[in-house]
Amino acid sequence: MATKTAARRRAEAKMEYDVFLAQCKSRQLLDRLSDKWVTLVLCTLGDSGESMRYSQIARHIAGVSQKMLTQTLRSLERDGLVTRTVTPTVPVTVDYAVTDLGRSLLVVVAQMKQWAETHMDDVQVHRDDYDRRTA
Repeated sequence: MATKTAARRRAEAKMEYDVFLAQCKSRQLLDRLSDKWVTLVLCTLGDSGESMRYSQIARHIAGVSQKMLTQTLRSLERDGLVTRTVTPTVPVTVDYAVTDLGRSLLVVVAQMKQWAETHMDDVQVHRDDYDRRTA
């Protein structure tokens, strides 16, 4: 019986990802990526083109709480989409930046953001029409 290399086992496991299956790990990732704060944080960091401090990100995203921004940045760092760099100054400086993996996702996320901004008026017309018909 032939043995499989680690690379082959990973490739076979990757082919088995199917977000339509409840136990699929990629479904967890899809759930995280569909969060509005993830979109806004990635677009904020991507638009700047350079690293940003926590307070800069918070000022740029209206309505985000400190708790939500912290949780979002931690989850993005954990998934390898954002890096967190601590500089030992007084006080300590912490910068966040999009990784190469994050930039590959940013292409899609920025398009979603643009689509939402472009089509919101159309969507609102449909919502109003629907609400009138179902009232």
